[in-house]
Formats: sequence, structure tokens, C-alpha cells
Amino acid sequence: MRILLTGIGGQLGGELQQILTPLGEVTGVNRQSLDLAQPTQIRQIIGEVKPDIIVNAAAYTAVDKAETEIELANAINGNAPTIMAEEAHKLGAAIIHVSTDYVFDGQKNTPYKEDDTTNPINAYGRSKLLGEEGVKSHCHRYIILRTAWVYSCYGNGNFVKTMLRLGAEREEIRVVVDQVGTPTWTRDIAQAILQLGKKITLDIPDNSSLTGIYHFTNSGAISWYDFAVSIFEEAEKLGFPLKVQRVIPITTSEYPTPAARPAYSVLSNQKISKILGNNLPYWRNGLRQMLQQLYSESVISS
Repeated sequence: MRILLTGIGGQLGGELQQILTPLGEVTGVNRQSLDLAQPTQIRQIIGEVKPDIIVNAAAYTAVDKAETEIELANAINGNAPTIMAEEAHKLGAAIIHVSTDYVFDGQKNTPYKEDDTTNPINAYGRSKLLGEEGVKSHCHRYIILRTAWVYSCYGNGNFVKTMLRLGAEREEIRVVVDQVGTPTWTRDIAQAILQLGKKITLDIPDNSSLTGIYHFTNSGAISWYDFAVSIFEEAEKLGFPLKVQRVIPITTSEYPTPAARPAYSVLSNQKISKILGNNLPYWRNGLRQMLQQLYSESVISS
């Protein structure tokens, strides 16, 4: 079994590179070895690897910058997955494509299901929806896995690492309290993708029972403010250097950003729970394990 994994320099891709090896031979590419804005490069690497499964964990994730880099975001998040799906279809391969809660507008107050109407409210969400539509249209064997509020020991720029950095520098931090979602550890997402990968290889190519859209997050729902408070509570227990004394809740209107964010981003995990056959890990357990890993690595490297 040959697996082509994109985005190994990122949060989820770094995790997947470690976890997918039971599926077979993993060829991992990052932005240095594959420019996803270049269709010819995408087709070339797929032609060389001839994968049985493409796992696309790469994305343009700069949500605010996407408002002014619409063409680049659409190329990486929309056009690139479409090309991967086209090439996968030619090979009779499957594609597992990672998407986002940002395809929804956040106006619900109950968890979003896979068949709820999409209505992205920012350029990033629109670019990711383009990718979903391209994958669905061009490959019979696909899994689109939407997730949310992702954090990891790998890569840069996630909320947990940002809070740890700010918490070491400042006594007071202001965090938005009126946006609600589910923090999700990449280790848990990667384990789910491994299980889906094992199952999809058993499907008959032209009659895939698994094909479709799935939601996967950790369980539970909190605000960014609650998440920040929890990060500091868990980090303090482990001995992370922290100066922070107060976390102050603020509203979205008090922290304007170029891109609008959904107020409610909780995804329903009912569908995927039936496939994976287990209760999905609680968000705080994932946070605790991630921080333990991060702290151990920082101790070893110091």
C-alpha cells in the first residue's frame, strides 16, 4: 500500500507522518518539496508515487491573510485538492481530504451535521468549500473530514502555543468569550484518519460504502476564553513558566479581525462514531496529553 501524504510540515501532517506507517509506505511532502499552487507539480508527484491513498493534510490556513490573498488561498485549498481527486480517480485510488468547521456560518446553536447547509463567512472558509466540492466532483472514493480548533506539538501558530507564549510574557491576557467550538488534538484526528484509511482500502473501488463527508473533533464544547483558562491550569500543573495572573473575557466586537469567525463551530460526531465504533476523546484529555508531550520535549531539548 502506497500513501501520499501532503502537509508534513504542518500541525496535522507532522502527526500523520508518525501514525500512518501501519497502512504501508508513506511518501510525505511539504511546501518545500511540493508547491500546491502549481498544478503541474501536483500531477507530477502523484504520477511518480502512484499512491493507493492520498491524504491531503496541507492547507492555506492564514485565515486573516486569506482576505487579501484570495487567489492563493483558492489555489491551495480549492484547486489543489480538486487536482488530487482527479489524479486519484485516474489511478483508482482513494483520497482523504481534511476540511474545516469554517464552511459553516456559525448561526446554529446545536452541533452541525454533515448535511447541514454550508455558508462560509470568510475567504478561508470559501476556499475550503471549493476544495470539498472539487473532491466530491472528481473522485468516487473520497472521505472529506471536517475538523475544528486544531492544535498540535507540530507546526507553528496554534492557539495552545500562542497562549503559552503570551502567558510567559504577560500578567493579563484578553480572550474572546462569545465564540464556541471544540478544541481538537491532532493526535486524535490522525488516529481517526488511520482507522478510516484501513477501512477504505477494503472498499470496492466503484462502490465505496465509506465515501462521503464526516465530522471529527474531540468531544465537548467551550469558548476560546474557557480554553485559554484551561491551558493555563494544565500548564501550571506541569511546570511551564507562566507570568499570567488574569484571563479577561472579551467579546468578538472588542477584538476585530480582518476575517469574520463563526460564533458557533461545534460539529456533530454522531456519523463518524458509528464508523469508528468508539467514544471520541474529551477535549481536555487531549489538551493534557499534548501539553505533557510538549513539556517533555522542552525539557529534553533544554
